[in-house]
This record gives sequence, C-alpha cells and structure tokens, in this order.
Amino acid sequence: MLFHVNCYNIFIFDAKFTKMLKAVLFDMDGVIVDTEPLHKKAYFKMFESFNIDVSTEMYEAFTGQSTINICRQLCDHFKLTCQPEDLVNSKRAFFKDLFYSDPDLDLIPGVRALIKNYYDNGLKLVLASSASMLTINNVFNRFELNSYFIGKISGADLKASKPHPEIFQKAAQMASEPVENCMVIEDSTSGIKAAKSANIYCVAFKSPNSKNQDYTLADQLITDFDEITYSKIRQKFVR
Repeated sequence: MLFHVNCYNIFIFDAKFTKMLKAVLFDMDGVIVDTEPLHKKAYFKMFESFNIDVSTEMYEAFTGQSTINICRQLCDHFKLTCQPEDLVNSKRAFFKDLFYSDPDLDLIPGVRALIKNYYDNGLKLVLASSASMLTINNVFNRFELNSYFIGKISGADLKASKPHPEIFQKAAQMASEPVENCMVIEDSTSGIKAAKSANIYCVAFKSPNSKNQDYTLADQLITDFDEITYSKIRQKFVR
C-alpha cells in the first residue's frame, strides 16, 4: 500500500510541474493573413487626405501597434488639430474599400494547414491582434476561420498596446492555461516584446511584408510554418 501511495504522490508531483503545449496565441496581420499591403495603402491614402508626410522609416516603426495608438502618435508628431479618432475613421474607411475590392488579399501560405494541424491535435487557439475587432471579424468570416479558434482579442479594446504584454496575458487567460503552456506566433518587434514580457514562448515568423523587424528576443525564428507543426514544436514544451 505504501508503495502505491508513494507512486501516486510522485505522479502528482510530476504532473504539477509538467510543461506541455496547450494553447497557441496567434497574431493576425503578417501571420494569418497578408493584410499589410492593404493597410499600407489605406494608411498612405489617409496620410494624403490629412496632408501629412510620413516617411517609410516612420511607417515601418508602427508595425504591430494598434491603429488608435498610431494615430495618437501622428497627431502629436505633426501637431494636428483634429482628433486621433478622425484619422482612425478615415484609415478604416479606406481599408474597408480595399478589403472588398483588392483581388490579392489572401492567407499567408501554409497558415491554414498549420491552424488545422493544431486544432486536430487538441490545441486551444486564440487570436491576439492589434487590429480592430471589425477587421478581425471581416478576415475570419471571409476565410472561414472562426470554427478553429476559441476566442479573439483586439488590442484596440485594451488600455495598452503591444509591446505591453496585456494582450497575450489576456489571451492565455482566455485559453485557461498558464503562460508556460502557451506559445505565441508573431511577426513584429512589438509583438515579440509583448510575448516575452508576458513570459510566453515566442516563435517569430519572418513575414515578407514585415520589414526591419528585430527577431533577437524570439525563442525561435522561422520562414515556413512547416517548421512548427505540432509534432515538431511539442518537444520544446515537454519536461
């Protein structure tokens, strides 16, 4: 009896400290869908309509941030008399037109297969994007992704924007998993910093449209989603 009790106690001890991959927290732009070219077109149409000259370097520094946060910075930098919300509404109107008219909008190659691979292996999937919930829902509806995800979070609805860890902390809570059992897939410097500040394992995807991003803080850098299928990535979480 003592032997069985001791074995049982050891089993409980091991289970308590076992680290396993249970949830994957996806960024959207540059990871799931290639909306960056559309966002860029919409932003520059908005810049033109407000007569502001945004350099390529300044625009690239905005990668991974919410639209409202970007527009606040623009109002401060260019000393605009309008409200940040005015810029947001203008940009979103341009983006909406492009979303339904641009024929090149598509998912990132390989991401649907990866999502299905994770879903079929019982992982909980949560979307954690700086995009507005309107944009998130438009993308998920167009590409029929809702059935794979247990939840979606928009950074536009939070107090702090990436690189603050709030969005990934809330995504882990939504998945009902401790952060050590979660993984983030990101393509931006801000997103990677947010994931690591939340103490979550982060895979950086080197997206063709995410220029001049710093991947050094990421735990793993990939250029193809086949590198992190469930059978390949799960071993990094077993201990």
